[in-house]
Amino acid sequence: MDPSVDAAEPGEDGARPWAVQDVSFTVEPGQLAAIVGPSGSGKTTISYLVPRLYDADRGAVLLDGHDVRELTQESVAGVVGMVTQDTYLLHATVGDNLRYAKQDATQEELEAAARAANIHDRIMSFEQGYDTVVGERGYRLSGGEKQRLAIARVLLKDPRVLILDEATSALDTTSERLVQQALEAATHRRTTIAIAHRLSTILGADVILAVDAGRIVERGTHAELLARGGLYARLYTEQFAGGQVEARCSDGVRFRDGKTLRTRQPVAPPAA
Repeated sequence: MDPSVDAAEPGEDGARPWAVQDVSFTVEPGQLAAIVGPSGSGKTTISYLVPRLYDADRGAVLLDGHDVRELTQESVAGVVGMVTQDTYLLHATVGDNLRYAKQDATQEELEAAARAANIHDRIMSFEQGYDTVVGERGYRLSGGEKQRLAIARVLLKDPRVLILDEATSALDTTSERLVQQALEAATHRRTTIAIAHRLSTILGADVILAVDAGRIVERGTHAELLARGGLYARLYTEQFAGGQVEARCSDGVRFRDGKTLRTRQPVAPPAA
């Protein structure tokens, strides 16, 4: 899979600024690619180009070498699955919500997907089990339960490509751990693009893309990007340093133990 978008400079010919531009990357079959960056940097926009929730104005998003704009919506939907932060559930039973992904699924298939998503035991604790009505948008379930139900639905669909849009960012620690375990099952040997707010969920990604102002400004593994000391290192430090940060400067962060993490190269003074 090769999602790539090329665009002109903002304001060219009086047009509106581009949401994303100069974006080009390849995700090999079975790989996990993570997209990180500040709020409003274009992460979700990039991911939405793959299932054609948005279409690229210039450039192309390719699935197995085919421009997704030349494929039918039905065929794209058949190979791409999504789990987003705001899970949408129908005002129907648990079983009906799962079968939305595969209408002819057997009870055994429903339970296998729910077990893989760490939600089967919780479903069976309900008085009516899989016949329990979840309410409008799933209001009778907690945030973590809705997310795990959504993951079970994706597992039942069994898509070749999985898009995760900050699937754990709104959860408490306990729910996040359960959902993360379910996501590990969902992403196993599956081509995955994950937008991550909590960087702890993507440390083992095959490639991490740091996005800022609609552009990919860094790419590499967790270790490579930390060593580079750029945007990713700054985001990581802000999440994990806790009370150990003594001071933040324009070119880096100083910790209470005296160590310094540079996030930008200092500017050399002008020659005399």
